[in-house]
Amino acid sequence: MWYLRDPLRLTEQQLVMPQVLAQILPLLDGTRDEAAIHQEFCRQLGEWIDVAIVQNTLARLDEACLLENERAQQAMAGQLAAFRGQPHRQPALANLSYPGDPAALRALFRQYAAGSRPGTTPPWTGRAIVSPHIDYQRGGPVYARVWQQAAEAVAEAELVVIFGTDHNGANNLITLTRQAYATPFGVLPAVPALVDRLAEAYGPEKAFAAELNHRDEHSIELSAVWLHYTFEQAGREACPMLPVLCGSFYRFVANGDHPAGDEALSAFIHTLQQETAGKKVLAVASVDFAHVGPNFGDDFPMDQARRAWLTTGDKSLIAAVNQGDHARFYQEIAAIQDRNRICGFSSIYTMLRYLQAPGREPLRGLEVAYDHCPADAEDTSLVSIAGLLLA
Repeated sequence: MWYLRDPLRLTEQQLVMPQVLAQILPLLDGTRDEAAIHQEFCRQLGEWIDVAIVQNTLARLDEACLLENERAQQAMAGQLAAFRGQPHRQPALANLSYPGDPAALRALFRQYAAGSRPGTTPPWTGRAIVSPHIDYQRGGPVYARVWQQAAEAVAEAELVVIFGTDHNGANNLITLTRQAYATPFGVLPAVPALVDRLAEAYGPEKAFAAELNHRDEHSIELSAVWLHYTFEQAGREACPMLPVLCGSFYRFVANGDHPAGDEALSAFIHTLQQETAGKKVLAVASVDFAHVGPNFGDDFPMDQARRAWLTTGDKSLIAAVNQGDHARFYQEIAAIQDRNRICGFSSIYTMLRYLQAPGREPLRGLEVAYDHCPADAEDTSLVSIAGLLLA
C-alpha cells in the first residue's frame, strides 16, 4: 500500500492506495487529461479497466487537495490567510514534542542542563550558534550545553536571526514570514519592516510563496524555545527574532550548479548584511547533520565501523564551519552528492555567507558537543547533531 499525506495539511484527509492503483500517480504530471490517463494506465496494466476506477481515484485525490489545481490553491490561500490573521505563530509542537506548560518546560531544561557535561571554556560572546533541531528527548543535553555556553551572547543580542531547515522547501531557497514566533514563555518580537526589505531584495512573491511552511516547521521552533528560555534565565526581555527558512540545495547538487551563482539568494544575503550592520546580531543555524541507516533508505546498518567513518566526515564538515569556510562546507557535501543527507546543508551555508560581510574578522569556531541520536528501534539508523559557537 502507498500512504499519501500532505505535509501542509490543507485537509485532514490521508489516503492509502493499493500498490497497483498507485501506478496512476506518475501519470498526473499535468500533460494528460482524464481520458489520456485512463488510456495510459490500461496500457501499463496490459488490460482494460473501467474508467470509473480512474475517475474515483482522481476525485479522492482532489478531495484531499493532493492535486495541484484550483481547489488546492483555494485551500492554501484560505489557510495562509488564517495563519497571517493570527496575532502570532503558535507553537506547533507544544504538548506534543515538549511540555506546553512553562514550569514543566523549565524543569525539563534544568534536567538536561544537570545531565550535560559542564563547559570547559569561559562565557562566550561570539556571533553565531549551530544548534540542533532534533526533538528534545534525543538532543536535550546538546541543546543545553550550547545554549548555556552562549547565554551571555544571547543576553547582549539586539537581534537574533535563526536560519532553519525548511523540510518542505524543495522549490524555495528562502521563505520569510512577518509573524512573530510564540513559545510557552511568551512571544518573541518580530521585525516586519526588516522582513519586507529582505523580501523586496529576494523577490516578494518568492519570499512568501511557501510562507505556510512556517506554521508547522519544527526547525526554527525548537531553537526559538531554547532562545526564549535563555533570555528568561538571564532576566532579560527577549529581543526581536528574524525567522528564515532555508530550502533544499538539491537542484545545485544534481545539476552541478552552485548557490553562489543564485542572484536572488546573493541579494538576500547582501541586504541582510547591510540592514544589520552595526547591530549586535546573534545568528543561529538550527540544524541537524547526517541522516543515515535503513530508516533513511540506506541498505546497510550503522555498525561501529560506519559510525566511525561518519564521525570522521562530520568532523571535517564541522572544521569547515568553525573556519567560516562556506565554500569548503558546500564542496564536501556536494562532492558525495549529499549521500549522508545533511539536514543543515542550506541553513549553515547561508548563515556562513551572511557572517562573512565585508570588513568582518574571519570566523573562529568552537565545538561544544557532538552526538549520534538513534533513529530506529534497532539502533541501526542515526541522526548526528552538533553544538558549535562561532566568534
